[in-house]
Amino acid sequence: MRIVLGVAGGIAAYKAVLLLRLFREAGHEVRVVPTRAALEFVGRPTWEALSGQSATPEVFDDVPHVPHVSLGQGADLVVVAPATADLLSRAATGRADDLLTSTLLTARCPVLMAPAMHTEMWEHPATRANVATLRARGVHVLDPAAGRLTGVDSGPGRLQEPEVIAAAALALVDDGPTRPQDLAGLHVVISAGGTREPVDPVRFLGNRSSGRQGYALARTARARGARVTLVAANVVLDDPVGVAVAVVETTAQLRDAVRAAAKDADVVVMAAAVADFRPVAPAAHKVKKRRDGVVDPILLEVNPDILAELAAERLRPGQVVVGFAAETGDLAASVLEHGRVKAKRKGADLLAVNAVGAGVGFGTLQNAVIILDAAGETVGEAAGSKDVVADAVWDAVRRLGWPDRSGARPH
Repeated sequence: MRIVLGVAGGIAAYKAVLLLRLFREAGHEVRVVPTRAALEFVGRPTWEALSGQSATPEVFDDVPHVPHVSLGQGADLVVVAPATADLLSRAATGRADDLLTSTLLTARCPVLMAPAMHTEMWEHPATRANVATLRARGVHVLDPAAGRLTGVDSGPGRLQEPEVIAAAALALVDDGPTRPQDLAGLHVVISAGGTREPVDPVRFLGNRSSGRQGYALARTARARGARVTLVAANVVLDDPVGVAVAVVETTAQLRDAVRAAAKDADVVVMAAAVADFRPVAPAAHKVKKRRDGVVDPILLEVNPDILAELAAERLRPGQVVVGFAAETGDLAASVLEHGRVKAKRKGADLLAVNAVGAGVGFGTLQNAVIILDAAGETVGEAAGSKDVVADAVWDAVRRLGWPDRSGARPH
């Protein structure tokens, strides 16, 4: 698919780099059209290196190909992120004073704009009127997220996360066959993020999980027709549209929330990175340094193995249980070998095994998994954006057969 990615001149332009990577990793051809102001924030070499195409704001570059007309005519999708107050105004009034606004006038494909600006600008009557005008013409304008803005300001106006923008944009077009509605009628429960176990009121034991993979699983399940409950542990992402979200912190809280939701679930996916241990007795007050320099030991106990419990109990007859295993290879075995042992021990129907470490798995926009069955045999694999990985997991679930409420096992 041919995507035009417009980038207006706001500090959030750096997030458009991540959006570009998501589109490219999904196999799409992307032409970046920045405004002149956008190049003050992210330079032309960055856009051209990541897209493999020219990135210019000027209508007089490459004149023989008439880009101010041909780009819009040839696009399957136009996405503008960030869309500043100035860009929204120029688009609403039909200006054509640079390559991006000219492209918007010639495009006959779906157009999505993701605004980003200070709260006062977003709430100003002029901006609201411009947004209303664009929406009335069929342009899809996302509402911005609320959160930290430039400097110390906070409020509505923050650019939505790249994954949210990508999912909303791609949902507007037919990219080959649309996502199948093969999860329609099912209730799926997904855990995401990383649990934290308090040591004292200010310290905790935790991990680096961002929750992005769990949120991708929730988005893609919803797009494939499922009713989705998401249990989020210490995640700072925007909630997926149309998904019920329960917020938790500790492993015990996550266990209770997942088990409560799983009583009515056809599929349960444990994507959260659950802390294996917790302090036996968290301190009621901040632990102080000892003058002699000796550190008092922190006694730990093992947390419940939520995935193994769910696989053994099946809180609903015929329930499908899926786990994730974040592993690192060592002298004893490889990541995959550790995963095979875990798959047999946990008893889940599927286990998605992924390597983690510095810059891998946790906190990144990409992932790579090998999907194992309960016997430790490989039944699928995927690499790319976390949405791509999520779809591969749901495909593997579907290959098991429909979750059967009669109590029959899916194998």
